[in-house]
Amino acid sequence: MNVIYPLAVPKGRRLCCEVCEAPAERVCAACTVTYYCGVVHQRADWGSIHEKICQLLIPLRTAMPFYNSEEERQHGLQQLQLRQKYLIEFCYTVAQKYLFEGKHEDAVPAALHSLRFRMNVHGLSSVELVPAYLLLAEASLGLGQIVQAEEYLSQAQWTVLKSTDCSNATHSLLHRNLGLLYMAKENYEEARYHLANDIYFASCAFGTEDIRTSGGYFHLANIFYDLKKLDLADTLYNKVTEIWHKYLNNHYQVLSEARLQQIDLLGKRFENDTGLDEAQEAEAIRILTSILNFRESTSDKAPQKTIFVLKILVMLYFLMMNLSKAQEYAVRALNLAKEQELSVNEQSTIQELLRLISAEDHPIT
Repeated sequence: MNVIYPLAVPKGRRLCCEVCEAPAERVCAACTVTYYCGVVHQRADWGSIHEKICQLLIPLRTAMPFYNSEEERQHGLQQLQLRQKYLIEFCYTVAQKYLFEGKHEDAVPAALHSLRFRMNVHGLSSVELVPAYLLLAEASLGLGQIVQAEEYLSQAQWTVLKSTDCSNATHSLLHRNLGLLYMAKENYEEARYHLANDIYFASCAFGTEDIRTSGGYFHLANIFYDLKKLDLADTLYNKVTEIWHKYLNNHYQVLSEARLQQIDLLGKRFENDTGLDEAQEAEAIRILTSILNFRESTSDKAPQKTIFVLKILVMLYFLMMNLSKAQEYAVRALNLAKEQELSVNEQSTIQELLRLISAEDHPIT
Protein backbone atom coordinates (compact mmCIF):
# COMPACT_ATOMS: atom_id res chain seq x y z
CA MET A 1 0.00 0.00 0.00
CA ASN A 2 1.60 3.33 -1.00
CA VAL A 3 -1.02 5.86 0.13
CA ILE A 4 0.33 8.43 2.61
CA TYR A 5 -1.40 8.53 6.00
CA PRO A 6 -1.47 12.17 7.23
CA LEU A 7 -0.91 11.16 10.89
CA ALA A 8 2.34 9.45 9.89
CA VAL A 9 3.80 12.70 8.50
CA PRO A 10 5.78 14.80 11.03
CA LYS A 11 4.00 18.03 12.00
CA GLY A 12 5.04 20.99 9.84
CA ARG A 13 6.51 18.84 7.06
CA ARG A 14 5.00 19.36 3.61
CA LEU A 15 5.29 16.48 1.15
CA CYS A 16 5.23 17.51 -2.53
CA CYS A 17 4.61 15.65 -5.75
CA GLU A 18 7.80 14.83 -7.62
CA VAL A 19 6.29 15.92 -10.94
CA CYS A 20 4.09 18.96 -10.21
CA GLU A 21 4.98 19.91 -6.59
CA ALA A 22 1.32 19.75 -5.54
CA PRO A 23 0.56 18.28 -2.07
CA ALA A 24 1.42 14.58 -2.13
CA GLU A 25 -0.97 11.73 -1.40
CA ARG A 26 1.12 8.75 -2.43
CA VAL A 27 4.65 7.48 -1.85
CA CYS A 28 6.81 5.09 -3.89
CA ALA A 29 6.68 1.78 -2.03
CA ALA A 30 10.11 0.76 -3.35
CA CYS A 31 12.21 3.70 -2.11
CA THR A 32 9.73 5.36 0.33
CA VAL A 33 11.39 8.75 -0.27
CA THR A 34 9.55 9.91 -3.42
CA TYR A 35 6.06 11.38 -3.29
CA TYR A 36 3.24 12.02 -5.77
CA CYS A 37 -0.08 13.83 -5.95
CA GLY A 38 -1.75 10.79 -7.48
CA VAL A 39 -1.48 7.67 -9.60
CA VAL A 40 -1.14 9.51 -12.92
CA HIS A 41 2.04 11.37 -11.98
CA GLN A 42 3.45 8.35 -10.16
CA ARG A 43 3.10 6.23 -13.30
CA ALA A 44 4.48 9.02 -15.51
CA ASP A 45 7.58 9.43 -13.33
CA TRP A 46 8.11 5.68 -13.05
CA GLY A 47 7.93 5.17 -16.81
CA SER A 48 10.18 8.15 -17.54
CA ILE A 49 13.03 7.93 -15.03
CA HIS A 50 12.11 6.76 -11.52
CA GLU A 51 12.36 3.05 -12.30
CA LYS A 52 15.99 3.63 -13.34
CA ILE A 53 17.04 5.67 -10.28
CA CYS A 54 14.63 4.54 -7.55
CA GLN A 55 17.19 2.96 -5.19
CA LEU A 56 19.82 5.62 -5.93
CA LEU A 57 17.59 8.24 -4.32
CA ILE A 58 17.45 6.64 -0.87
CA PRO A 59 20.84 7.87 0.43
CA LEU A 60 20.15 11.36 -0.96
CA ARG A 61 16.79 11.75 0.78
CA THR A 62 17.43 10.12 4.14
CA ALA A 63 19.47 11.36 7.08
CA MET A 64 23.21 10.70 6.92
CA PRO A 65 24.37 7.84 9.16
CA PHE A 66 26.52 8.47 12.24
CA TYR A 67 30.23 8.50 11.43
CA ASN A 68 32.99 7.71 13.89
CA SER A 69 35.38 10.35 12.57
CA GLU A 70 35.51 13.57 10.57
CA GLU A 71 37.40 11.73 7.83
CA GLU A 72 34.55 9.23 7.44
CA ARG A 73 31.99 12.04 7.42
CA GLN A 74 33.86 13.90 4.65
CA HIS A 75 34.13 10.67 2.67
CA GLY A 76 30.36 10.15 3.05
CA LEU A 77 29.66 13.69 1.83
CA GLN A 78 31.92 13.18 -1.18
CA GLN A 79 30.09 9.97 -2.08
CA LEU A 80 26.74 11.77 -1.92
CA GLN A 81 28.04 14.57 -4.16
CA LEU A 82 29.38 12.04 -6.68
CA ARG A 83 26.00 10.29 -6.67
CA GLN A 84 24.20 13.58 -7.31
CA LYS A 85 26.56 14.50 -10.15
CA TYR A 86 26.04 11.09 -11.72
CA LEU A 87 22.26 11.50 -11.49
CA ILE A 88 22.46 14.99 -13.03
CA GLU A 89 24.10 13.62 -16.18
CA PHE A 90 22.13 10.38 -16.27
CA CYS A 91 18.74 12.11 -16.02
CA TYR A 92 19.86 14.71 -18.57
CA THR A 93 20.91 12.04 -21.08
CA VAL A 94 17.67 10.07 -20.60
CA ALA A 95 15.59 13.23 -21.12
CA GLN A 96 17.60 14.14 -24.24
CA LYS A 97 17.09 10.66 -25.66
CA TYR A 98 13.32 10.93 -25.16
CA LEU A 99 13.29 14.30 -26.94
CA PHE A 100 15.22 13.00 -29.95
CA GLU A 101 12.80 10.06 -30.12
CA GLY A 102 9.84 12.45 -30.06
CA LYS A 103 8.68 11.26 -26.59
CA HIS A 104 8.21 14.76 -25.17
CA GLU A 105 5.89 13.79 -22.32
CA ASP A 106 8.33 11.15 -21.07
CA ALA A 107 11.18 13.68 -21.18
CA VAL A 108 9.59 16.05 -18.64
CA PRO A 109 10.05 14.02 -15.40
CA ALA A 110 13.65 13.12 -16.30
CA ALA A 111 14.46 16.76 -17.10
CA LEU A 112 12.86 17.89 -13.82
CA HIS A 113 15.05 15.46 -11.90
CA SER A 114 18.15 16.79 -13.64
CA LEU A 115 17.09 20.35 -12.77
CA ARG A 116 16.53 19.57 -9.09
CA PHE A 117 19.82 17.75 -8.70
CA ARG A 118 21.59 20.68 -10.36
CA MET A 119 19.94 23.06 -7.89
CA ASN A 120 21.07 20.92 -4.96
CA VAL A 121 24.67 20.78 -6.20
CA HIS A 122 25.18 24.20 -7.82
CA GLY A 123 22.58 26.49 -6.23
CA LEU A 124 19.48 28.26 -7.56
CA SER A 125 21.18 30.80 -9.82
CA SER A 126 24.03 28.76 -11.33
CA VAL A 127 24.54 28.64 -15.08
CA GLU A 128 24.68 24.84 -14.64
CA LEU A 129 20.88 24.93 -14.44
CA VAL A 130 20.55 26.22 -18.01
CA PRO A 131 20.82 22.85 -19.86
CA ALA A 132 17.95 21.47 -17.77
CA TYR A 133 15.79 24.56 -18.40
CA LEU A 134 16.44 24.10 -22.12
CA LEU A 135 15.39 20.44 -22.00
CA LEU A 136 12.13 21.42 -20.31
CA ALA A 137 11.59 24.18 -22.88
CA GLU A 138 12.09 21.76 -25.78
CA ALA A 139 9.76 19.21 -24.19
CA SER A 140 7.14 21.93 -23.72
CA LEU A 141 7.46 22.93 -27.39
CA GLY A 142 6.98 19.31 -28.41
CA LEU A 143 3.81 19.19 -26.32
CA GLY A 144 2.54 22.41 -27.93
CA GLN A 145 2.90 24.35 -24.66
CA ILE A 146 4.53 27.46 -26.14
CA VAL A 147 3.86 29.72 -23.12
CA GLN A 148 5.48 27.19 -20.79
CA ALA A 149 8.45 26.88 -23.16
CA GLU A 150 8.87 30.66 -23.17
CA GLU A 151 8.94 30.69 -19.37
CA TYR A 152 11.72 28.10 -19.23
CA LEU A 153 13.68 29.92 -21.94
CA SER A 154 13.29 33.25 -20.15
CA GLN A 155 14.69 31.65 -17.00
CA ALA A 156 17.60 30.22 -19.01
CA GLN A 157 18.30 33.59 -20.69
CA TRP A 158 18.23 35.44 -17.39
CA THR A 159 20.61 32.93 -15.82
CA VAL A 160 23.03 33.27 -18.74
CA LEU A 161 22.89 37.09 -18.60
CA LYS A 162 23.79 37.04 -14.90
CA SER A 163 26.69 34.65 -15.44
CA THR A 164 30.25 35.78 -16.13
CA ASP A 165 31.57 32.37 -17.11
CA CYS A 166 28.95 30.88 -19.44
CA SER A 167 30.55 28.52 -21.95
CA ASN A 168 30.19 28.70 -25.72
CA ALA A 169 28.50 25.30 -25.60
CA THR A 170 25.78 26.64 -23.29
CA HIS A 171 25.30 29.74 -25.46
CA SER A 172 24.91 27.40 -28.44
CA LEU A 173 22.21 25.34 -26.71
CA LEU A 174 20.34 28.47 -25.64
CA HIS A 175 20.27 29.92 -29.15
CA ARG A 176 19.26 26.56 -30.63
CA ASN A 177 16.25 26.34 -28.36
CA LEU A 178 15.32 29.95 -29.03
CA GLY A 179 15.52 29.12 -32.72
CA LEU A 180 13.17 26.16 -32.20
CA LEU A 181 10.76 28.41 -30.29
CA TYR A 182 10.58 30.94 -33.10
CA MET A 183 10.22 28.15 -35.64
CA ALA A 184 7.19 26.91 -33.70
CA LYS A 185 5.81 30.46 -33.79
CA GLU A 186 6.63 30.65 -37.55
CA ASN A 187 8.82 33.70 -36.99
CA TYR A 188 11.49 32.46 -39.36
CA GLU A 189 13.56 35.64 -39.36
CA GLU A 190 14.16 35.44 -35.59
CA ALA A 191 14.64 31.68 -35.86
CA ARG A 192 17.39 32.13 -38.48
CA TYR A 193 19.11 34.73 -36.29
CA HIS A 194 19.26 32.40 -33.29
CA LEU A 195 20.28 29.34 -35.29
CA ALA A 196 23.09 31.33 -36.90
CA ASN A 197 24.25 32.21 -33.38
CA ASP A 198 23.91 28.55 -32.40
CA ILE A 199 26.26 27.56 -35.25
CA TYR A 200 28.71 30.34 -34.32
CA PHE A 201 28.95 29.39 -30.63
CA ALA A 202 29.02 25.65 -31.38
CA SER A 203 31.83 26.24 -33.88
CA CYS A 204 33.77 28.19 -31.24
CA ALA A 205 33.29 25.38 -28.75
CA PHE A 206 33.74 22.30 -30.94
CA GLY A 207 34.71 23.37 -34.48
CA THR A 208 32.69 23.84 -37.65
CA GLU A 209 32.88 20.16 -38.64
CA ASP A 210 31.82 18.65 -35.31
CA ILE A 211 28.64 16.59 -34.93
CA ARG A 212 27.59 18.89 -32.07
CA THR A 213 27.59 21.79 -34.54
CA SER A 214 25.60 19.85 -37.14
CA GLY A 215 22.31 20.29 -35.25
CA GLY A 216 22.34 24.03 -35.98
CA TYR A 217 22.87 23.39 -39.69
CA PHE A 218 20.06 20.81 -39.64
CA HIS A 219 17.47 23.09 -38.05
CA LEU A 220 18.47 25.96 -40.35
CA ALA A 221 17.99 23.64 -43.32
CA ASN A 222 14.51 22.78 -42.02
CA ILE A 223 13.60 26.48 -42.07
CA PHE A 224 14.68 26.85 -45.69
CA TYR A 225 12.77 23.67 -46.53
CA ASP A 226 9.59 25.10 -44.96
CA LEU A 227 10.13 28.32 -46.91
CA LYS A 228 10.43 26.27 -50.14
CA LYS A 229 14.04 27.40 -50.61
CA LEU A 230 15.12 23.90 -51.55
CA ASP A 231 18.54 24.81 -52.93
CA LEU A 232 19.60 26.33 -49.61
CA ALA A 233 18.07 23.44 -47.69
CA ASP A 234 19.90 20.98 -49.95
CA THR A 235 23.26 22.69 -49.32
CA LEU A 236 22.82 22.57 -45.55
CA TYR A 237 21.59 18.97 -45.57
CA ASN A 238 24.74 18.12 -47.55
CA LYS A 239 26.81 19.77 -44.83
CA VAL A 240 25.11 17.75 -42.10
CA THR A 241 25.53 14.42 -43.89
CA GLU A 242 29.19 15.11 -44.64
CA ILE A 243 29.85 15.82 -40.96
CA TRP A 244 28.13 12.62 -39.83
CA HIS A 245 29.77 10.57 -42.58
CA LYS A 246 33.23 11.75 -41.56
CA TYR A 247 32.56 10.98 -37.91
CA LEU A 248 31.02 7.53 -38.38
CA ASN A 249 33.41 6.53 -41.15
CA ASN A 250 36.36 7.07 -38.82
CA HIS A 251 34.88 4.57 -36.35
CA TYR A 252 33.94 2.19 -39.15
CA GLN A 253 37.47 2.29 -40.62
CA VAL A 254 39.01 1.42 -37.24
CA LEU A 255 36.82 -1.67 -37.11
CA SER A 256 37.57 -2.62 -40.72
CA GLU A 257 41.33 -2.27 -40.21
CA ALA A 258 41.14 -4.42 -37.11
CA ARG A 259 39.48 -7.15 -39.14
CA LEU A 260 42.03 -6.86 -41.93
CA GLN A 261 44.81 -7.25 -39.37
CA GLN A 262 43.03 -10.36 -38.09
CA ILE A 263 42.98 -9.12 -34.53
CA ASP A 264 40.07 -11.39 -33.55
CA LEU A 265 41.88 -14.62 -34.45
CA LEU A 266 39.61 -16.62 -32.13
CA GLY A 267 36.50 -15.42 -33.90
CA LYS A 268 35.47 -13.15 -31.03
CA ARG A 269 32.81 -10.60 -31.91
CA PHE A 270 34.00 -7.03 -31.90
CA GLU A 271 32.49 -4.60 -29.41
CA ASN A 272 31.33 -2.06 -31.97
CA ASP A 273 31.04 1.47 -30.62
CA THR A 274 29.76 4.74 -32.05
CA GLY A 275 31.56 6.85 -29.46
CA LEU A 276 28.17 8.45 -28.72
CA ASP A 277 25.89 8.30 -25.71
CA GLU A 278 22.29 7.11 -26.10
CA ALA A 279 20.95 10.62 -26.60
CA GLN A 280 23.48 11.40 -29.34
CA GLU A 281 22.65 8.13 -31.09
CA ALA A 282 18.96 9.03 -30.98
CA GLU A 283 19.80 12.49 -32.35
CA ALA A 284 21.82 10.97 -35.19
CA ILE A 285 18.94 8.66 -36.12
CA ARG A 286 16.43 11.52 -36.10
CA ILE A 287 18.59 13.86 -38.18
CA LEU A 288 19.69 11.28 -40.73
CA THR A 289 16.25 9.73 -41.24
CA SER A 290 14.76 13.21 -41.70
CA ILE A 291 17.36 14.00 -44.36
CA LEU A 292 16.72 10.60 -45.95
CA ASN A 293 13.03 11.45 -46.29
CA PHE A 294 14.00 14.71 -48.00
CA ARG A 295 16.42 12.90 -50.31
CA GLU A 296 13.92 10.20 -51.24
CA SER A 297 11.39 12.85 -52.22
CA THR A 298 13.94 14.17 -54.74
CA SER A 299 15.81 10.92 -55.48
CA ASP A 300 15.04 11.13 -59.21
CA LYS A 301 17.22 14.25 -59.35
CA ALA A 302 20.15 13.07 -57.22
CA PRO A 303 20.03 9.33 -56.37
CA GLN A 304 23.69 9.41 -55.27
CA LYS A 305 22.75 11.71 -52.39
CA THR A 306 20.04 9.31 -51.26
CA ILE A 307 22.49 6.40 -51.37
CA PHE A 308 25.03 8.46 -49.44
CA VAL A 309 22.57 8.98 -46.55
CA LEU A 310 21.58 5.30 -46.64
CA LYS A 311 25.24 4.30 -46.32
CA ILE A 312 25.70 6.61 -43.32
CA LEU A 313 22.68 5.00 -41.64
CA VAL A 314 24.18 1.58 -42.38
CA MET A 315 27.39 2.56 -40.57
CA LEU A 316 25.47 4.09 -37.67
CA TYR A 317 23.28 1.04 -37.05
CA PHE A 318 26.21 -1.31 -37.63
CA LEU A 319 28.28 0.46 -34.98
CA MET A 320 25.24 0.42 -32.67
CA MET A 321 25.09 -3.37 -33.20
CA ASN A 322 21.58 -3.12 -34.68
CA LEU A 323 22.50 -5.44 -37.53
CA SER A 324 18.97 -5.98 -38.86
CA LYS A 325 18.53 -2.23 -39.38
CA ALA A 326 22.00 -1.92 -40.88
CA GLN A 327 21.20 -4.69 -43.35
CA GLU A 328 17.83 -3.14 -44.21
CA TYR A 329 19.42 0.19 -45.20
CA ALA A 330 22.29 -1.53 -47.03
CA VAL A 331 19.84 -3.55 -49.15
CA ARG A 332 17.86 -0.37 -49.92
CA ALA A 333 21.07 1.39 -50.96
CA LEU A 334 22.15 -1.51 -53.19
CA ASN A 335 18.74 -1.80 -54.84
CA LEU A 336 18.69 1.93 -55.58
CA ALA A 337 22.22 1.79 -57.00
CA LYS A 338 21.22 -1.05 -59.32
CA GLU A 339 17.95 0.62 -60.28
CA GLN A 340 19.76 3.84 -61.21
CA GLU A 341 22.51 1.85 -62.95
CA LEU A 342 25.22 3.52 -60.93
CA SER A 343 28.88 2.54 -61.29
CA VAL A 344 30.13 -0.94 -60.41
CA ASN A 345 32.46 0.67 -57.87
CA GLU A 346 29.50 2.25 -56.05
CA GLN A 347 27.66 -1.07 -55.95
CA SER A 348 30.73 -2.99 -54.76
CA THR A 349 31.20 -0.54 -51.86
CA ILE A 350 27.67 -1.27 -50.66
CA GLN A 351 28.15 -5.01 -51.14
CA GLU A 352 31.27 -4.80 -48.95
CA LEU A 353 29.14 -3.22 -46.22
CA LEU A 354 26.66 -6.09 -46.52
CA ARG A 355 29.46 -8.66 -46.24
CA LEU A 356 30.81 -7.03 -43.09
CA ILE A 357 27.33 -6.98 -41.54
CA SER A 358 26.87 -10.65 -42.39
CA ALA A 359 30.27 -11.52 -40.90
CA GLU A 360 29.34 -9.73 -37.67
CA ASP A 361 25.96 -11.41 -37.56
CA HIS A 362 27.49 -14.87 -38.06
CA PRO A 363 30.97 -14.84 -36.42
CA ILE A 364 33.39 -17.72 -36.84
CA THR A 365 33.24 -20.15 -33.90
